[in-house]
Amino acid sequence: MIERITIRTTARQQLRNITSQISGVLAKSGITDGLCVVFTPHTTAAITINENADPEVQSDILRKLAAVFPQHENDRHAEGNSDAHIKSSLIGCSETIIVSGGKLLLGTWQGIYFCEFDGPRQRECLVKLLAD
Repeated sequence: MIERITIRTTARQQLRNITSQISGVLAKSGITDGLCVVFTPHTTAAITINENADPEVQSDILRKLAAVFPQHENDRHAEGNSDAHIKSSLIGCSETIIVSGGKLLLGTWQGIYFCEFDGPRQRECLVKLLAD
């Protein structure tokens, strides 16, 4: 089963917590044990797992990435979004989460984030659930 989740981002760079949407897909599936793969088919976006207790962590991540990979710094790519492509490649386009007892096995402070690096846009994530 593959479920599509639509995400509307509101800024050029943004981390959106999508844990509840992923958990909702899992709940509807009835799968109790297995794997959950979250993938984004975009070259200027990414998926990551990180702290969800303090929102300053997300802003720190974006600020540090922007400092290391600023927009338009000697880029040859005509669209002017090479920094977004680099950030996407570094963070990665997918995450795999273990499912046990019908729940995502995330740590106490972990959440699943959609990373927008070239927004605002309408994006999507694909969720693939694999049962044991």
